[in-house]
Amino acid sequence: MKSALKITTVLALIAPAAFAASGASSDENGLLVTLFLAFGAIIIIFQLVPGMLLFGSMLKGIFGKEEKPQQVSE
Repeated sequence: MKSALKITTVLALIAPAAFAASGASSDENGLLVTLFLAFGAIIIIFQLVPGMLLFGSMLKGIFGKEEKPQQVSE
């Protein structure tokens, strides 16, 4: 029983180091990752422009001068 406990303890201490040293990390992104990020940035920019125009129109409507209605003479 004691030997099984010792073996389990040793394996529990060694296993995390083995998983951490897998060497599967990569420092550079591939072309598809770059294209995906660029595509997402383009979508955000194309949504931002009309949003800013609508926001500016809203501020103009709230804080702008009130126009008097023109009377049409017949």
